[in-house]
Amino acid sequence: MITIYVPRDAAALSVGADQIAALIRIEADRRGADIQIVRNGSRGMLWLEPLVEVATPEGRVAYGPVTAADVPALFDAGFLTGAPQPPHPLHLGPTEEIPYLKNQERLTFARCGVIDPLSVDDYREHGGFAGLERALAMTPEQVIAEVTESGLRGRGGAGFPTGIKWKTVHDAVADEKFICCNADEGDSGTFADRMIMEGDPFILIEGMTIAAIAVGARQGYIYIRSEYPHAIATLRDAITAAYVENWLGDGIHGSAHSFDLEVRVGAGAYICGEETAMLESLEGKRGMVRAKPPLPALEGLFGKPTVVNNVLSLTSVPVILARGGAFYRDFGVGRSRGTQPFQLGGNIRHGGIVEKAFGITLRELLYDFGGGTASGRPIRAVQVGGPLGAYLPPEHFDTPKDYEAFAAREAMVGHGGIVVFDDTVDMAMQARFAMEFCAAESCGKCTPCRIGAVRGVEILDRVLAGGASPKQLTLLEGLCEVMADGSLCAMGGLTPMPVRSALKHFPEDFDRPAAALAAE
Repeated sequence: MITIYVPRDAAALSVGADQIAALIRIEADRRGADIQIVRNGSRGMLWLEPLVEVATPEGRVAYGPVTAADVPALFDAGFLTGAPQPPHPLHLGPTEEIPYLKNQERLTFARCGVIDPLSVDDYREHGGFAGLERALAMTPEQVIAEVTESGLRGRGGAGFPTGIKWKTVHDAVADEKFICCNADEGDSGTFADRMIMEGDPFILIEGMTIAAIAVGARQGYIYIRSEYPHAIATLRDAITAAYVENWLGDGIHGSAHSFDLEVRVGAGAYICGEETAMLESLEGKRGMVRAKPPLPALEGLFGKPTVVNNVLSLTSVPVILARGGAFYRDFGVGRSRGTQPFQLGGNIRHGGIVEKAFGITLRELLYDFGGGTASGRPIRAVQVGGPLGAYLPPEHFDTPKDYEAFAAREAMVGHGGIVVFDDTVDMAMQARFAMEFCAAESCGKCTPCRIGAVRGVEILDRVLAGGASPKQLTLLEGLCEVMADGSLCAMGGLTPMPVRSALKHFPEDFDRPAAALAAE
C-alpha cells in the first residue's frame, strides 16, 4: 500500500486540498492502485499548496502546487513511484531536500506537515511526549530550572523569560492555579500558531501539561480566536484523544499529576491578545485591559496565580524537556536563544514559515528564503512584529533577528511576522492604517489609546490631504509621545511605532501637495 499525504491545513484547504484528496482517491480506485491518504498539516511552503507527498522507500517525494486538473496526469506519469517518467512539471523531488525546507532549523515545527495531526501513535513515533515523560519523573523545581537554562523567552512579542514567569507562579501560595495559552493570533501576517495547532496539536497539549507540572496547576485553557475554525476542531479532537490515552486527566500515566484542558473560543477582538484582556474574556467579561500590578502570575484568572504563555512559547517546551535546556540554548545569539518560526507574508514570492535560530538577518529571510517580491519589484519596506511593529527600509535589512538588536532599531521581533511591501507602497497611508487599526481595536479603557488613535487618524488625514507641515508633524509627534508613555497596555503604547518609523525612514511620502495647507 502506498501512502499519500494531502494537507488539511487551512491554507491548503483554501486552494482546494479537500478536492485534491477526493480526486486522488477516485483516480486510484479507478486504476486499481492500493493507496491510503493521510491528511497531514502544512510544511509551511505556502506558495506550493496544495503540496501532495508520496511515501517511497527513499523518503517522501513532493508535488505541487497540485490542482484538480493535474490529478489524472500525475497518475499517468507514474507519480505513485515517486520518480515519474518523463518527469512531471510538478515533481519537486524529495521533500526534505527542497532548499526552503532543508535550510531551516526545525525544532518546534519538526513534526508539522510530517505526521497525522490526530494520531497519538504517529506523534509518539516521532518523539512526541518524550518531554512530558521526562517531566513526570522530575520535581517542579527541576522542570523550571531546565526551562530557565534554555533561555526561552515569550514568543508572543514581549520576550519575557519563561522560566522566571513559571517560577513566580510556582512560588505563589494559592489553592488553585491555572495555565492559559494565548492563541488569539491576531497580528496581520502571522499564522504560525494556526499552523502548529492544525498540524501538530499534541505538542501544545504536551507543553501545557509540562507547565502545569512545573507550577502545580490542574486546569488549563486554550483561548483561540473564532476565525480559526479548523484549529478549534483539531485541538478539541486532539484533547479528546489525549484523555483517552491518559496524557490528560487524573493520574497522568500513573503519576501523581493531574491536568484538565479545555478550548475556549474568543469573539475575534484584537485586544484579547493582550494577556489581561484575554483573562477578562475567559471569565465571561468584556475583553478590557487590566491595570498591572498585580501581575497575572500572582493574580490572574479568577484572581489566582496564572501562567499566560503564547502558543509558540508552550510548543517550544517539549523540545527543551526532551533534549535538555542546554541543547535549546545552543541555538540563537545573545539573550535571544532557541529558534523562532518567522512568517513571511505580504508581497513575497515564497511566503510561508521559516524556523531558524535567532541571529538570521532580515535580508536572508527576505531573499534567501522569500525570493524577493511576488511582483518582481524592489522591496521598499517590511513591517516586522505585526500591525504595531516598525516599518524598516532596505538599509536595515542586515539587522539580525534578535530582541535587543531590533530594540536598538526602535523595532521589535514580536510574534515573528514579516509583511513585505514593494516600491509602490504609500508609507503615509500605512502610517494612517496603524492609527486606524488602533482606533478600531482599542478596548476603550484608557484615554491615550481610545482618543489618541482617533486624533491620530484625523491628523494623518490632514497630512494626506495637504502635506506634512511643521505644525502637523509636531502635533503628530506629541500625540505619539502621549500614547507611548500614557497608554495602559501595548495596544496604545506601540501604535506610535509604525507611525514614527514611517516618518523617520520614508519622510518623502508625507510631503503631499500643499493645496490644503491653507485649511489649517
